[in-house]
Amino acid sequence: MARSTPVRKAWRSLAWLGVITVGLTAILAGGVLFSTATWAPKLALDLEGGTQIILAPRLESGQTVTQEQLDQAVSIIRDRIDASGVAEAEVTTQGGQNVVVSIPGEPDAQTLARIQSSAKLEFRPVIYTDVATTSTADSSTPTPEPTDGSTPTPEPTLESTPTAQPTDASDPNWVTPALYDQFLNFDCTTLNDSNANVAPAAEPLITCEQDGSFKYILGPVEVSGETISDATSGIVPNSQGASTGVWGVFITFNGEGTDQFAKVTERLFGFPQNDPRNRFAIVLDGAVISAPTTQAIITDGKPVISGNFTQETAKTLADQLKFGALPIGFEVQSSETISATLGSAQLQSGIIAGIIGLILVIVYSLFQYRLLGSVTIASLVVAAVLTYLVIAILSWRQGYRLSLAGVAGLIVAIGLTVDSFIVYFERIRDELRDGRALTGAVEAGWKRALRTIYAAKAINLLSAIILFILAVGNVRGFALTLGITVVIDVIVVVLFTHPIMQLLAETRFFSSGHPASGLDPNALGAVYRGRAQFRSPLVAPKSGAGREAARRQTIAERKAAELESKDSTRTKGKDS
Repeated sequence: MARSTPVRKAWRSLAWLGVITVGLTAILAGGVLFSTATWAPKLALDLEGGTQIILAPRLESGQTVTQEQLDQAVSIIRDRIDASGVAEAEVTTQGGQNVVVSIPGEPDAQTLARIQSSAKLEFRPVIYTDVATTSTADSSTPTPEPTDGSTPTPEPTLESTPTAQPTDASDPNWVTPALYDQFLNFDCTTLNDSNANVAPAAEPLITCEQDGSFKYILGPVEVSGETISDATSGIVPNSQGASTGVWGVFITFNGEGTDQFAKVTERLFGFPQNDPRNRFAIVLDGAVISAPTTQAIITDGKPVISGNFTQETAKTLADQLKFGALPIGFEVQSSETISATLGSAQLQSGIIAGIIGLILVIVYSLFQYRLLGSVTIASLVVAAVLTYLVIAILSWRQGYRLSLAGVAGLIVAIGLTVDSFIVYFERIRDELRDGRALTGAVEAGWKRALRTIYAAKAINLLSAIILFILAVGNVRGFALTLGITVVIDVIVVVLFTHPIMQLLAETRFFSSGHPASGLDPNALGAVYRGRAQFRSPLVAPKSGAGREAARRQTIAERKAAELESKDSTRTKGKDS
């Protein structure tokens, strides 16, 4: 019964490993059949090539761009791209004026939006709109859904337009005859033209919805996007907390932004629901994302932008707002396909280097551990399968691309993975030298080895995490593959290597200590053969293994002799 318990645990562990492997395979297969996944991981810029986009700054007459602005733009664009996954993109400056972005493969519309959009977010009160309608956006998570207004806004006229100085950002006195004339002649189709709808923060703005459906006169900026401390995307709940199925962007303001937003909503909440001044406009890069009604005073600084978002567009906007606005606007000057900086030859060289390293590890394992080395080989195969599946899934879901640095991380991982097996095997052999049977040696050696393995892998994983956080570009790919293989190494040792050893310990070939098993007690120098029974030391050992056995035997016999002498002394003392 005692022997059957480890066997049952072994089969249970192997079953869990099978579930994990099948689950990962099913996820990848589902992605291949029903989505954009591929069986092979996507390659990075240095191995596959991609697209080079040159961004030129949009400058007014006489305006120049500084190096500080370019460096800030490079940092923000890199953060935005990395937020979508480790894409191994390269972001540099060119000629002291342009920004060059090199991306593996062909970028989609969302990636281009991340790169190009300045993401300048402003909150402006609505003074006038051509149709009194309400956006579908919520102004805050706990507030009720906005309701549609039905009363048209009275058109300002030259006779009725006030001329007094405005008292606040919602004051109609901002609408001068000249501004109203400009509003009537403003063409929403020019919304995306350079400087077509740009106004200083302290002045009103004429603009339209992003789709050009509604036209607005907005008051000065009351809350700036610079006060946003965090932004995430997700499903927006309704007032009861149930899911609405609508994607939105959850914004968190800092202390300054929270105070400003509370004051704005307090003033706007005092206007009637059908008054356009009850609404505030969320303006991104000069265009209105939404203009919801104010149905509550929002004091927690956590509004929600919702509307016609998809999962991808909501995440794109959240990333743009989270990492901040670009210091200056950019436009795409050129976009062209570029070839791989290294190419397939370097990838092939890296793969050959990995195969050579793997062969050397296999040869060493078989030489050092005889047939026990086959457990090392099988464990490496399992680790390779899991690593491949994880990287392929990350390539599909997170945009990860395998670079030459990532390949190097996988090669390094071979040695780190084998270390775990060596630690475990040596602990088993130590227990055999102390006279334990193989089944007991496997369990006792596992308890001793597990602490060492966990400590070593924790250090490796911590190093990979720190490197991933602090590094950029290809080095992040190296850190990611290294971290992945460390985690998989622990899984394989726990769910495969140890269970296999538990099963092998029950076989006659290994339990009997066959010389070819690598667990021969005689070759290891084991001396214990029952209570106070030790075999004689070997004479004139010739081989390296024999010399080691003799050395260990001598030490063991010396300790045994000391214990026997002490026992003899105690016995004589009692007899006397």
